[in-house]
Amino acid sequence: MKKHYPIVAFVAVAIASLAMATFAYLAADEAARIKFEAAADDALNRIESRVTLHLALLRATDAYFMTRGGDVGADEFRAYFEALDVEHDFAGLRGIGFLGLADADRTALLEQDIARRQGVPKSVFPPSDADIRTPIMLYEPLDRPQLTGIGYDMYGEPARRDAITAAIETGEPRATGRLMLGQQVRAESWPGFMIFSAVERRQAGDDKPVGVLFATFRTPDIFDSVFDKFPALPVHAEVFDGPAEPQNSMFRTENAPHGDLVTTRQLLVAGRPWTIEFHPTVEFTRPTSQAVPVLLGLFGLLLAFAIAMLQRYQARAYDAMSELQENAAKSLLEKDLMLQEMKHRIKNSITRVLAIARQTAANATDIGEFSESFSARLQAMAASQDMLTRSRWQKAELRELLRIELSQAFGKELPDGMLNGPKVLLSETATQALGLTFHELATNALKYGEVGTSPDALKVEWRLRGGGGLLLVWRETGTNPVEKPEKQGFGTKLIDMNITRELRGTIRRDFSDGGLLIEIEIPLDGK
Repeated sequence: MKKHYPIVAFVAVAIASLAMATFAYLAADEAARIKFEAAADDALNRIESRVTLHLALLRATDAYFMTRGGDVGADEFRAYFEALDVEHDFAGLRGIGFLGLADADRTALLEQDIARRQGVPKSVFPPSDADIRTPIMLYEPLDRPQLTGIGYDMYGEPARRDAITAAIETGEPRATGRLMLGQQVRAESWPGFMIFSAVERRQAGDDKPVGVLFATFRTPDIFDSVFDKFPALPVHAEVFDGPAEPQNSMFRTENAPHGDLVTTRQLLVAGRPWTIEFHPTVEFTRPTSQAVPVLLGLFGLLLAFAIAMLQRYQARAYDAMSELQENAAKSLLEKDLMLQEMKHRIKNSITRVLAIARQTAANATDIGEFSESFSARLQAMAASQDMLTRSRWQKAELRELLRIELSQAFGKELPDGMLNGPKVLLSETATQALGLTFHELATNALKYGEVGTSPDALKVEWRLRGGGGLLLVWRETGTNPVEKPEKQGFGTKLIDMNITRELRGTIRRDFSDGGLLIEIEIPLDGK
């Protein structure tokens, strides 16, 4: 229990501190959400106030037409529109107009009414199969003069027709969805929406309206007038006609969203449901910095760590002394094992050197040949030993072993593509045995092959086989045929002994007109 007490103390204090930090983080996050929702509600109120103002203007215009029984001329309507000062007081509104309303068989009467109001003849267009016609009789755009739209029948377009029908049936203003305005009568068009309001007759008993008022709104203008108002709100808004889906998007503010907060609000605009999504921008500041809970948590962890360290101090002194004694005993044991291993390796090396000396002497014709062959083989052993020493007697890399042995025979710069294969780590036994083998193969290639004059004639490739085996292919090519020697020399015997006895592998030689092919296959699980 004494050993685990510091851990228990650390965990208890850390949990309490992290709980406090989590509570502080959640409280800060909730405060930020409440503050942002307040900003979003402020933005929604601005939008709603702007829409309400425009609807009030449309109702006032409706009252004006009702008092005149719908009989308003172009000059009178222009004077009324100019008195409104739309550009300054009704930002986003691009124009107000009046649609005639009659059955399709009374189109000629509608054209006469247009000529009377405008003072010039205008035809109703385009052709339509609808039962009723609703041509523009009066229209005052903000960027007038515009007479090209007079006579255009809005009932022929589905989105406008639905809003006109709803306004006539309900007697209330009705809005369209997102429209491209102006494209029916001119080349220029812009995104927006329209609101229609039926002008009722004053005579009792006649329920058919005398016409339909309409107002056009340019979407960017109306929303820019809302969000450019001082003070600026730290919100990014996207307005959708209906559900918040990409295809329903009507407007998006230019400022980029920042953070993961989002608030969705619903707004009914002249019978048309809008969905507005609000996201914070970089200007939105949280009531409490998010760094406070983090610092609180870090302070709690540091406090828990300090308490645990104080509890652990005395135990560590005792543990340090015990560990020192244990390490001393372990070091003595490792030293003894290293001395035993060194004696064993030296004995094996001396045995191998004596065997090579006896076999070299038995096959040498004079002392000079003996000296040269014996020195070369000792040098191959030394290269392998050097690789093992540099790898601390653990593993040696096959490519590096080949490069060392072949560079002794063919020079330090080996041709590109001579060695090709994956990375393979060799054991101590495999390193020494393959080092001698590669030395013998390289010596024979220099003596009897064409590698001495053309290094590109030698290719060494290897790959791993299933079950942990290694397949190495030594390929010498040339123009002269290669014949199998009648007598097997010591070098060949040394190679076969290294592969079959030392490494428990197999070796196959193929002498042909195209050169010499040697395949060596050994297991890699040997020590």
